[in-house]
Amino acid sequence: MPTPPTPPTAIGPVPRTQGVLSLSTKAVGAGSGIDKFRTSGAMKALFPRGHGVQAIMINTSGGLTGGDQLDIEASAGTGSHLTLTTQAAERAYRSKEGHARMDSHLSVAAGGSLHWLPQELILFEGARLNRSLTVDLAQDAKFLMVEPMIFGRTAMGEVLNDVDFKDKIRVTCDGAPLYFDGMHLTGDVAAQLTDRAVAHRAGAMVSLLYVAPDAEAHLAPLRALLPQTGGASLLAPDVLALRMVASDSHTLRSPLLPILDRLSGDGLPTSWRL
Repeated sequence: MPTPPTPPTAIGPVPRTQGVLSLSTKAVGAGSGIDKFRTSGAMKALFPRGHGVQAIMINTSGGLTGGDQLDIEASAGTGSHLTLTTQAAERAYRSKEGHARMDSHLSVAAGGSLHWLPQELILFEGARLNRSLTVDLAQDAKFLMVEPMIFGRTAMGEVLNDVDFKDKIRVTCDGAPLYFDGMHLTGDVAAQLTDRAVAHRAGAMVSLLYVAPDAEAHLAPLRALLPQTGGASLLAPDVLALRMVASDSHTLRSPLLPILDRLSGDGLPTSWRL
C-alpha cells in the first residue's frame, strides 16, 4: 500500500523583534569613556570618534511592528558626557496584531550631561506603537532631548487613517517632577491633524527639552530661529521647552538643525546630516 501523505506542519507564531541596549559612561581624565555596554537581539550601536561618548543606535530589524519590543537603558556618570542618536529614522509599520513597544530609561549623575538626539520616528498607515521615555536627572545634571515625528511621508502621498500611537515622556530631577508630556493618536489621525488647535494640517512635529543653567540665555535666539508654527518657553530658569509643527520632514529640519547645533554646542551627530 502507498505511504500516506505526511500531514502539513502547523505554522507557529511569527517571531517578533526584541532588542536591548544598555550603556553607561564615566569620567576619564578631562573626557569621558564607556563604563558598561551591552546589546542583544536587534539593537546594536556604533561609536564614532569625537568629544565625549557618542553612540549611534541601530535597530537591525529595519522598523517596528506589532509584538516588537525595544528596551534602551543609558546613563551618564558623574562628570561625564553621553550622546545617543540613531543611524536613520525609526519606522513604525502596519501591525497585523498587537502593539510594538519602545521603552527608554535615561539617567544623568551629578555634573554629567546627556544628549538624547534620535532622528525622526515615521508613522505608517496601520501602525500600532506604545513608546515611553523616562529620564532621571541629578540636581546639577544637563540634558538635551529632541523627539521629531513624521505623520506619513508626504512625498509618497501617505495618509494615516488608521493608527494607534501612545507616547509618554517623564523627566524628573532628584525624583521630583520636572517635565511630563504625553500624546495619544488613534483612528483617523489625518483628520485629527487638520484641526487648527491640534496641528493645522501639519505632517511633522518636534518636541525639544533643554535643561542647563544657561537655558534662559538661549530663549530669545531660539525664538528668532522658529517659524510661526513653533514656540519656545521657559518652564524654570534652567528648563527650556520647545515645540514646532511643519508640513513635512524637510520643512521641520530647516529650523531644527541650527537650533540643535546651538544647544549641543555644535556637537550634533553627523548622522543627522547624511
